[in-house]
Formats: sequence, C-alpha cells, structure tokens
Amino acid sequence: MDRRLFLRGLGALGCSAAAHPLMTTVTLAGSDGALGDSRLVVVILRGAMDGLDAVQPLADPLFAQHRPVLGLGAGAVDLDGYFALHPALADLMPLWHKGELGFAHAVSTPYRDKRSHFDGQDMLEAGTGLDVPQAAVRDGWLNRMLQAVPGVQAETAYAVGRDALPLLNGAAPARSWSPDLRLEVSAQNRLLLDLIYHDDPLFRDAGSEAIELASLGVTPKGSEKVFADVDRLVDFTAGRMREATRIAAFSLSGWDTHRAQGNAIARPLGQLGRMILRLRDQLGPLWAGTTVMAMTEFGRTMRENGSGGTDHGTGGVMLMAGGALRGGRVMGRWPGLAEADLYDRRDLMPTSDVRAWAAWAMRGLYGFDRGLLERTVFPGLDMGDDPKLIL
Repeated sequence: MDRRLFLRGLGALGCSAAAHPLMTTVTLAGSDGALGDSRLVVVILRGAMDGLDAVQPLADPLFAQHRPVLGLGAGAVDLDGYFALHPALADLMPLWHKGELGFAHAVSTPYRDKRSHFDGQDMLEAGTGLDVPQAAVRDGWLNRMLQAVPGVQAETAYAVGRDALPLLNGAAPARSWSPDLRLEVSAQNRLLLDLIYHDDPLFRDAGSEAIELASLGVTPKGSEKVFADVDRLVDFTAGRMREATRIAAFSLSGWDTHRAQGNAIARPLGQLGRMILRLRDQLGPLWAGTTVMAMTEFGRTMRENGSGGTDHGTGGVMLMAGGALRGGRVMGRWPGLAEADLYDRRDLMPTSDVRAWAAWAMRGLYGFDRGLLERTVFPGLDMGDDPKLIL
C-alpha cells in the first residue's frame, strides 16, 4: 500500500466548492475568529524518518561507531556543538539563526515494539495512548481540537485518492473522493465549462478552482495517482491561510530508508526543507504567527544495516518551524547512545511524547486549557513541564 501525498487545509472554502463535482483534495475550516490570527501546519512524515540522520549527534563518538557509513557526518551543518543538521536541510539554517527552526529529539508516540508503519501512523494521528484500543478510536486529535473550538465552521471538499488523513477524521466534517479516472480537461473544454458556468454563481468560481486544483501535479502511477507538485500544493495552502484558514495538515512520504539511506533520505529531506521555505515566503507577514510541526510514526535503529540503511526503530525527531516558534535549539532530554541507554538495546530511547509537544504548541497558539488537551484532545496524556515552545 502506497500512502500518497495529501494536502488538507482547514478554512472557509464554501459550499459551492463542496458541491462541485470536479473538486479535488482539500478539507478546509475556518472559525469566525475563535482561533485568532495564529496558524498551525501539521505535516505527517510517512515511512518513519530517521531522526538520527536528520539531526545527527556527531559529538558522540558512539554515533560513528554504530554507523560507520551514515555516521560520518559528511556535509552536516553544526547546530549547537553537539548536534548537526543533515546537509539536505542546510537551506533552513537562516531560520535556525533567527530562532524560527527547532527540533525535539528522542520523541515518539506511545507505540512500541511491533514497529508497523500503519499501526504507528494510526496511533500518531489518533493521538491516543496504549490504554485506548485503536479499534475504538473514531477521530483524530486535530479533529478533536476543532470540536473544542466555539464557532468553527467546516466545509467539505473532495479529495483525489483513497487515503484521507485520520488526523482529521471526526465530527468536524471531512470527506474524500476517489475517482475511477484521471481528470483531464483540455483547453477547449475548459473554455466550454467557463461559458456554461459563467452566469451560475454556485458553480462558476468553484469550477475554475476545481480545474486549477486538478492540475496540481496529479500524475498516474500504475492504477493510482499521486500529487507530484509540492510547490503548487503549498501555494494553494498558503493562499487559503492568507484568508480564513488557521490550521492545515498534509503528509509527505518516502521516509522508509532500509537501503542506501545516504541517497534515499536526501530527497524527502530536501522536499521538506523546500516546503517550509516556500510556505514562509508565500505567507509573508503571516509567518510571524505560524507554527509548523513535522512528525513521523517512529524513528529508526541506532545501527545501520548491511544494506547501508536503517530499520524500523522507536525514538525519533520532530521538526518545528515558524515565526511563532521559540526555536534555535534542540529540545528534549537526550538519552545517550550507549547500548544500555538504547531502547531494547537497538533504538534511540524515547524521553518525551510527540503528543506533548503538539499539545504545548496548541496551548501556546490558541490558549487551550491544559485539562482539555490532556483529557479530550490527547486522552490520557501527561504534558509534563512547559517547554515554552511559542513566543
């Protein structure tokens, strides 16, 4: 099963767009000002990003010992004298120096041991702990957050592809559409549609927008379709966030690096870096009130394998960016890389919960009550001490 790239922004798109049969991906919801001017972007990194490669503990000699190829740090950019940033993310360093980029290391969800991508992703997006049966979870933590905001308005559009973000499942309406055929509209047919809908206030603007969205890099891959043009998807997201949208979520795939990780991880890391910088550029002054949180289902093994890659692990890293972030630091308690300090003597030991970082971000951005976050948005979570994520 190939999880595909999705964009799901939350903002007021309007029922005309929701009703239009040509509409492609995006669920959007605004809130009549209840969320203020702060903006949150959640990026799910599907496939288990290797946090030890993205943010490398080069000052620890055990790192190179366990990773004789991957641990050499070639081209890595120093962050704080201990950690270094993978060279594919080097373009983000100006954000680091401005305090608009940060990392939480040795993080994970409560998921342990089985290391299944799908189970791990389900728990990440459900936002639950081990005491809550996954089969009983009907909504995602971002949707539960929306349910707690008075005055939220949600309009539903249609998503191209079979996979919705469980992160957004729940009472706040979200739908997806899986067409049997690729939508291709010739220039001549587009003119015809423009003429047909010209005097129809319900479909005119939605029709133009649907056709534009359909051109956002949707390309065939066997019998499936993927979004290939991340830049244009980011542009669309930023356009909505310049208006009513306050929260957006989408996913990036390509992080399962079992073989030749040196080359394999550079592409998705570079894509993630470009996405963040383009979002900053497109948001302009709104970037000052924006927080981006990129998270993955679990990390990867401390030791590289015989194929020059890494296998499914436990602790990983969470990337955060934005003008609202108090960044310029690698956060979290570092557990060390000695064998006795590893989880199950093979993985980076998790020392904090991904959900706690997301909860503190939402508290800082929107002022949510801590009890609401610990009991409703993330049931059973102990948020711990305030890391003072948000300015």
